[in-house]
Amino acid sequence: MGGGESRGSQLLPVLSQLVRFLRELEGPDNPSSIALSVLRLLDDDGPGRVTDLARLTRASQPGMTQLIGRLEKSGLVRRVPDPTDGRGVLVEVTQEGRELRARTYAHYAATLDQLFDRLSPEDGDAILRAVPALVRLAEAGQLGSEGEVGSQPEQLKTSP
Repeated sequence: MGGGESRGSQLLPVLSQLVRFLRELEGPDNPSSIALSVLRLLDDDGPGRVTDLARLTRASQPGMTQLIGRLEKSGLVRRVPDPTDGRGVLVEVTQEGRELRARTYAHYAATLDQLFDRLSPEDGDAILRAVPALVRLAEAGQLGSEGEVGSQPEQLKTSP
């Protein structure tokens, strides 16, 4: 990587390769990346509407409805009445969904640990030292100018 490349153009190929690697991990029990994102959102943030899940994961409304149907059929989520809107329905993660998420993350972590074993101790330490900064970078990408999760930062928004 040349010194003239932007920081983003240097980081993007590495992140893309790591994401692709994680998506390619095989196992009969591993959910898709979008299903895992939904389970994480529901587990971390509590029950949510299908429309909000679609927006937060950048999925289509029909696609999210189908995914929720498959997750519900598998016992990973359930639909519950919205306590604030008698007509509304929320989706919540089940204990099975939490356990699947935990198993999948443990599998991913073990696989990454194997990759760390292939690196020098110095490289492994350098990566771990960078984690707090990468967390802040990820958080900066999630918070837009209004502080809304999933919104675009002001400089990325297009004019109406």
